[in-house]
Amino acid sequence: MTAITQLWHRFFSQTQVAEGLAPLALRLYLAPVLMQAGYNKLSAFEDTAAWFGNPDWGLGLPFPELMTALAAGTELFGGALLVIGLFTRLVAIPMMVTMLVAAFAVHWQNGWLAIADASSWLANERVLDSVEKLDRAKVILQENGNYDWLTSSGSVVVLNNGIEFAITYFVMLLALYFMGGGKYTSVDYYLTRKQ
Repeated sequence: MTAITQLWHRFFSQTQVAEGLAPLALRLYLAPVLMQAGYNKLSAFEDTAAWFGNPDWGLGLPFPELMTALAAGTELFGGALLVIGLFTRLVAIPMMVTMLVAAFAVHWQNGWLAIADASSWLANERVLDSVEKLDRAKVILQENGNYDWLTSSGSVVVLNNGIEFAITYFVMLLALYFMGGGKYTSVDYYLTRKQ
């Protein structure tokens, strides 16, 4: 067992030069997702603020214009900083808060799944109810539309809008908070390395 452990340690030591690739991959995965979400909020600022603030058909949050500006700015500018790996740990904090607010204020009532998949062990009643609706939608599309063309880019699905994506992004941001931007792959590394 000692020989295997030593072999593993030698192998792992040789791969340490590439340790910055993991945070780089997380940053480059998250950045466009977050930047698009921020851009969407900014480009429809009034509608987003109305939804943030309305207690009847929206989130009922206080100070909806401020909340919209904070969420959009965090996602858009924080995502841009992630691309280059600048202030990675710092920008991860407000982005994690944004993801938690999204998960628990927007998506919580829909359960875990983002896409309704009745075969999943995580399917709730809402997801199970979507099977009949999806089957009916497919029949309507087959009868009244060019179904092959409509599905040529992928299957027709029901968006469940659960917490899956928001929590996944939160976990990725949490990892970045503790790992930082990445050795050799971020501006942070070059700003903070010892000369």
